[in-house]
Amino acid sequence: MVTLQQVEELRKYANITFNEAKEALEETNGDILEAIINLEKNGRIKPPKNEGYYCSKDSYEDSHNDSNIDNIQPEFYDDSTTSFYEILNKVISFIKKLFAKGNRNNFEVIKDGKRIMSIPVTILVVLVVFTFWITIPTMIIGLFLGYKYAFNGPELGKEKVNRAMDSVSNAAENLKKEFKGDKTHD
Repeated sequence: MVTLQQVEELRKYANITFNEAKEALEETNGDILEAIINLEKNGRIKPPKNEGYYCSKDSYEDSHNDSNIDNIQPEFYDDSTTSFYEILNKVISFIKKLFAKGNRNNFEVIKDGKRIMSIPVTILVVLVVFTFWITIPTMIIGLFLGYKYAFNGPELGKEKVNRAMDSVSNAAENLKKEFKGDKTHD
């Protein structure tokens, strides 16, 4: 008798439909290993790499009665697995690309139309992450003292980004005027 758990195990391993897994198990009287072998023979799943082999207890004991079946371990082939080093290499590659983009783009501080300071975005991010309690208030105070901020570079030097920065500067300027009691017509 075939159980639901057996069908689910075979379905997940072989990446086949529920009905295909159920049929394969019914043909082998619930023997998952035999079902995998039959699926391989029919070309519905890939065989184990490195020319490994599967065996089932019954067929192996018939041909090798003096051997110990408990020492035989089947190899399972799974294309979807990735090693820790592959994942680590992908993460490192992503971080390198991120740093490269951060170093190509600059954060600029502008006062009265003159560029006062320009730093790579990477340094800005490090400052915000590790000293946000100093960096963010300093930037906010700078807005009220008439400083403007802009990004310059191939990825962040876009008009939309700098328009957003200008609108923040304008909002700070309007708030400052309201606080002083000036009327604004913006």
